[in-house]
Amino acid sequence: MAQIQKITPSLWFSYNAEEAAYFYTGIFPESKVKRTAYYGKEGRDIHGMPEGTVLTIEFDLAGQEFVALNGGNQPFTFDESISFIVSCIDQEEVDYYWAHLSAGGDEKAQVCGWLKDKYGVSWQVVPEVLSRYLTDADPAKAANVMKVMLQMKKIDISALQKAYENA
Repeated sequence: MAQIQKITPSLWFSYNAEEAAYFYTGIFPESKVKRTAYYGKEGRDIHGMPEGTVLTIEFDLAGQEFVALNGGNQPFTFDESISFIVSCIDQEEVDYYWAHLSAGGDEKAQVCGWLKDKYGVSWQVVPEVLSRYLTDADPAKAANVMKVMLQMKKIDISALQKAYENA
């Protein structure tokens, strides 16, 4: 029997759920759009969406399932209270995800590795080593890394490493 994912993030868009799903699956390797459901005639008086419009689109980003939904005329927006963390092995990976996810996004929202993409979804692009630095048993090292990180938009691993080593 196939195992199901117990918790699936659902992202509500007004009209561009399909566009967003293809945008995200184009960025993350080993990702794909899986299934699409469409609005029919039923419930049009409630949802107001034209028949044949995408209702939901299921997609997989690097092994994590998501659903995007077109909610119609409602002003659905995203904020920083929910974000997705992209863990990266090295600076090359940080640079790749930062460039692709932030393209067309809100530059004012970029701080400490966080960014808002062109749909308003928040992402934090961070190197795996950051957690180790911030949880180090030496509070001076952790504090020094935090001080340096707070001055960054996109995370610079070499600057974090210098801060860690020079505490």
